[in-house]
Amino acid sequence: MSVGFLVIGIAAILAVSTVFSMVGQGGGVLYVPILLALGTDFHEAATTSLFVIAATSGSAAIMYRRRRFVDWKLALAIEPPTFGMAFVGGLVAQYIGVPALKVVFAAVLIVASFFMFRPTRESEAKLGQGWGHWRRSMGDSDYIVRLPILIPITTAAGFVAGMVGVSGGLFKLPAMILLGGVPMRIAIGTSSLMVTATALAGFLGHIPGGYFQPWVAIPLAASAFAGGRIGSALSVRVEAGMLRRLFAVILLLASAWMIVNAVT
Repeated sequence: MSVGFLVIGIAAILAVSTVFSMVGQGGGVLYVPILLALGTDFHEAATTSLFVIAATSGSAAIMYRRRRFVDWKLALAIEPPTFGMAFVGGLVAQYIGVPALKVVFAAVLIVASFFMFRPTRESEAKLGQGWGHWRRSMGDSDYIVRLPILIPITTAAGFVAGMVGVSGGLFKLPAMILLGGVPMRIAIGTSSLMVTATALAGFLGHIPGGYFQPWVAIPLAASAFAGGRIGSALSVRVEAGMLRRLFAVILLLASAWMIVNAVT
């Protein structure tokens, strides 16, 4: 990537990370399309995207830990298989044709747009007992985590995330809230920690292919880090529903572009 394109990429990722952080997302689903549009090879784009996601999500996880929104025991129960499958996904990606990976990525964008159109809402979880139901308590929240439902979904999300270079947070967060019974604020904090580990695993899986370019990835990670901080500060001043709908449309357009790019 030329210096001029790198500057454009820094500005684009700064804008994406700023706006997506206003609605509780990191913007990772658009990092790969941005890098592809700047002429980067798909494998290098996925590797760079995962590095950027790991850096920015790690920063967010530190912030949520300070606010006591991270359920460490839950993360340790769910993340190991997700981490492992993200690494496998990163390794497998090297042996899959780029057109096929682009189609898979387009499908990820379509699903992501669905969650942006219809943001996850917290529902009341019935406290009870059952096989694989784990009673948890954090602060003033008591909840039951349904591990038999949650672990397979987050594990599958880890594989796809590691393969195509996204965080998997758009899948993990709704799964933790709607299917796992985790309260919204704890799910967001715990998901940030899990996304950091998943992105790191996928990144390590891509490393053997030789696609990591530090001089590109590090400035982009710094840009996304700054965008996340700016977006968090601005989030209280912007109507989140409008932004979600706008970026849902952008994700659909990006998925259409990705499919056409794969076919042609």
